[in-house]
Amino acid sequence: MAGHVDNAVVLDAPMDLVWQMTNDVASWPGLFSEYAEATILEERDGTTRFRLALHPDDRGTVWSWVSARTPDLATRTVRAHRVETGVFKYMWIFWEYTQEPDGVRMRWVQDFEMKPGAPIDDAAMRDRLDGNTKVQMELIKRKVEAVARVHST
Repeated sequence: MAGHVDNAVVLDAPMDLVWQMTNDVASWPGLFSEYAEATILEERDGTTRFRLALHPDDRGTVWSWVSARTPDLATRTVRAHRVETGVFKYMWIFWEYTQEPDGVRMRWVQDFEMKPGAPIDDAAMRDRLDGNTKVQMELIKRKVEAVARVHST
């Protein structure tokens, strides 16, 4: 069995600002609440390889992994995947940005499968990712819209 999460949010901000802020991986610790560190490891042929580290969990464990991300400005899409999969067999993420009448619709589609013996199954991870994605998208929405308001005055 595999997991699938599909969420979107509309940001009241210009497309170029949304694209720039959400694709600046090095700045993600200030954009997402869950990331303590984002370290760029390599940029080659339009793909960025980077390490993300979460804030310590309630046991003091810091979870981290390497991902690769390839944005396509022409189609306003991004394809990403975990290189170090950890508890996942695979984790693929598709980002899509579309212009809507009331702003930019930013959509994240996450497809994954947990490894046998992982501490949670696909359904539990789907629920966890779905809930956290909504929280992160709302946070990003507020932060990007705040910058857009400053730039518009």
